Amino acid sequence: MEIDANRYEIKYLLSGAQRDALVELLGRRMAPDVFPQYLVQNFYYDTDGWDAARASLNQPAYKEKLRLRCYGVPAGGSELHLELKRKYKGVVSKRRVSISAGEYAPGRAGALLAREDSQAAREMAFYLQRGPIREKAFLAYQRRAYVGIARENLRVTLDTDIRFRPDRLDFLHPDAGLRVLPSDMAVLEVKTPDNMPLWLSRALSGARLYPVPYSKYGVCYIRYILQAPERNISYA
Repeated sequence: MEIDANRYEIKYLLSGAQRDALVELLGRRMAPDVFPQYLVQNFYYDTDGWDAARASLNQPAYKEKLRLRCYGVPAGGSELHLELKRKYKGVVSKRRVSISAGEYAPGRAGALLAREDSQAAREMAFYLQRGPIREKAFLAYQRRAYVGIARENLRVTLDTDIRFRPDRLDFLHPDAGLRVLPSDMAVLEVKTPDNMPLWLSRALSGARLYPVPYSKYGVCYIRYILQAPERNISYA
């Protein structure tokens, strides 16, 4: 399966009180997504020097990341999703290829992509071939999702309980990891192909919420790899 969703993704950091007020507003002005609340788990692919993580922090005009994603805790028949996420001048696009959880093993992404006859698979295979790139880090969070009622291409998500691990790469222990934000904080993302609705813009401004450049993966790299490379990691 391929997707190519060109859109803007505008991010905000919310306190617990701001999150609760916004949830109440979104409940009145938007509809819950088909899956309104769910667990997102990711492996991020990177070089030994963390080149993709560092690129996320430099805010270049163009950047891209490859990740393996699953929703919930996978069983043998579940699907995993390889996603190549690109951002150019603020516009985000994605390519996706789905693979079987039963067939996946670390280091096998290239072999599984070789079986796929699609443009998305070829682009991901090329990404992996550019250097010694491998599954490098685990990142998971709980997501609450809303979609527009009058504008179906508007999507708003709230991510909480963000967890990071630079090792022990599996999808079986989503709660094991280093906490990225305080437990009452959330990352809000407004995803839209065009302008944000006026009611939402006014609500965010009224709550003194302003866009921030925020990469979950980049923040984890700074806090737990760059600033504390010798940290004795304990997964509480």
